[in-house]
Amino acid sequence: MSTKTLRTGGGLSVRYEPRAVVAVLGLLAVALAAAVVLIGSGDFPIAPGDVVATLLGDGTPVQEFAVMDLRLPRVLVAVFVGAALGIGGAVFQSVSRNPLGSPDVIGFGQGSTVGALTVIVLFQGGSTAAAGGAVVVGLVTGAAIYLLAWKRGVHGYRLVLVGIGAAAMLTAGIHYLLTKAQLVDATRATVWMTGSLEGRDWAQFWPLFAVCCVLLPLVLGHGRALRMLEMGDDAAYALGVKVERTRIVLMGSAVLLVAVATAAAGPIVFVSLSAPQLARRLTRSPGPNLAASALMGTALLLVADWTATNAFGERQLPVGVVTAVLGGCYLLWLLVSERKAGRI
Repeated sequence: MSTKTLRTGGGLSVRYEPRAVVAVLGLLAVALAAAVVLIGSGDFPIAPGDVVATLLGDGTPVQEFAVMDLRLPRVLVAVFVGAALGIGGAVFQSVSRNPLGSPDVIGFGQGSTVGALTVIVLFQGGSTAAAGGAVVVGLVTGAAIYLLAWKRGVHGYRLVLVGIGAAAMLTAGIHYLLTKAQLVDATRATVWMTGSLEGRDWAQFWPLFAVCCVLLPLVLGHGRALRMLEMGDDAAYALGVKVERTRIVLMGSAVLLVAVATAAAGPIVFVSLSAPQLARRLTRSPGPNLAASALMGTALLLVADWTATNAFGERQLPVGVVTAVLGGCYLLWLLVSERKAGRI
């Protein structure tokens, strides 16, 4: 991959890879187009041009109600949930140096699910309380897995193995909570566990937006250090990276992003696993590809939500069902590819 340098009149220079820039711009265009199409879909269809006009304040009262009050919050939740899952997966795969080092494989998603189910089943809490439980237990799970994987540093395969073990235990806890639940609470819990954007409004968007506004720039700002960490701790130390502090900041940010995304839309699986790998194959660039991963996660979730709501006639599916099917196929392909390459 050829790298070019852009120099400014003030003596500053920025290195960039043309293919990666084109890929990021292409993903941004796909995400914007998918968002417009998704906003216009539904029982009251709106043409893409009318959607854009309405967003710019030039729509009819009916269109403004449908777009601004009913559909825009759901699409914006999808945008930031996809970005949070994509960039969270990129961080964990880079830290672990393993394509299977994804939050929904190594236990972080399951931890958030346990937190939400505990609130729903044991305390009959509402949606806000369940979201809080998902965030708190997600963070506790992240800290516990990090500490259990620690032994003179955090080795990638040790983190993955500890995470898989934690995921198995947490999954058992999820099943136990479901067996203890009353029928109504079990139904609520099952719907939440599927992962859905149905009924999402501004109440779910604003907390998610606030956290992403803080953490996404923080993670992107550590992109160079994360790229150094991929070369190993010794090389990163030699290049001036404060390894443990950087790793803790990045992993803590990624855990919180995944927990908040799970709190907003439920455990939407496989986006954090597939988005970074697809982004890397698209850009053909080494390193974590954080911006491309975030946009790929957004594009995947928007397309999956459109598929869930439009591809099966009047019977709409939760978006988590679609991502699970697509992600399961991708995981099988990834395992076969890694086996053929001799890495597993």
